[in-house]
Amino acid sequence: MQTKTLEAGVRHYGNTAIIDLNGEIDGFGEEVLNTAYDEAESQNPESILLNFSHVDYINSTGIALIVSLLSRARKSQKKLYSFGLSDHYVEIFQITRLADFMGIFPDEKSALVAIS
Repeated sequence: MQTKTLEAGVRHYGNTAIIDLNGEIDGFGEEVLNTAYDEAESQNPESILLNFSHVDYINSTGIALIVSLLSRARKSQKKLYSFGLSDHYVEIFQITRLADFMGIFPDEKSALVAIS
């Protein structure tokens, strides 16, 4: 099975930074995630929104990387949210209790409405 390298882009909407993720989130994606998070945080947004709409796969290391982003957000008093997770990954976020600390929305529009 060929893996799809993680790519990330950052855009801003009001006082929210949106990190668009594309590919697979695993140990190889750590630098990409951290760089995108740094770029998002550099504008000092109130909230950071992770877009999982184009994420094909997240393994346990990828979950740990997301937990580390959540920890960074909490330390800098930022709110971290997500949208676009498949039903499978919504369930994984609930099982791992990530959903207890990170708002999960079905799409970008509902996320932006809820956090504004």
